[in-house]
Amino acid sequence: MFTGLIEDLGTLRDIRTGSDQARLTVATGLPMSELSLGESIAVNGVCLTVTGFGDGAFSADVSPETLNRSTLGRLMRGARVNLERALRLTDRLGGHLVTGHIDGRARIIDRHQDGNAWRYRIQADPSVTALLVAKGSVAIDGISLTVNEVSGETFALAVIPHTLAETTLRDRKVGDEVNVETDLIGKYVARFMLNGVPGKAQGVTLDLLAKHGFL
Repeated sequence: MFTGLIEDLGTLRDIRTGSDQARLTVATGLPMSELSLGESIAVNGVCLTVTGFGDGAFSADVSPETLNRSTLGRLMRGARVNLERALRLTDRLGGHLVTGHIDGRARIIDRHQDGNAWRYRIQADPSVTALLVAKGSVAIDGISLTVNEVSGETFALAVIPHTLAETTLRDRKVGDEVNVETDLIGKYVARFMLNGVPGKAQGVTLDLLAKHGFL
């Protein structure tokens, strides 16, 4: 579990891809003495397991599912990546609860300055935008951000100068793809609303709303 507050901007030192797998090596300023084999690190919002570390870098394997869902398989050597170590129960939760399980890729379709902020409009699959709400939270490449507006297949974000300077968003331009993770709580609410709880309750239907006087 993560918070969406980026700890370090790493650099992709090496990427080795096969037909259905990849292995990343990421250079980082995170202290090697605090890393351990098997721990979780979010790389551009994707939860990965550390399989090796040393000499200012760590390595992680990427599964076929992750390659299919995320942008990791499209990274080039030298690319900067957002890094966050897993949340400890004693940490402050400054962003929102982020699992590191990506819902899919989305594309930046507009980026412009608005006062001291930069406005981004992002196009995603309808299955993703259906889980977003204005003033709710979303993780973009692992960054905890607030949704300003949702319209059809697009949603808008405002990014303050500090976030822009400390993350890979400063490198992103119109046409670039990003990893998107919607709010975990919203996913469960949507599933229970539509499908109910097996063996206990049905989902929300027109018949149910009419029965209880809502229609």
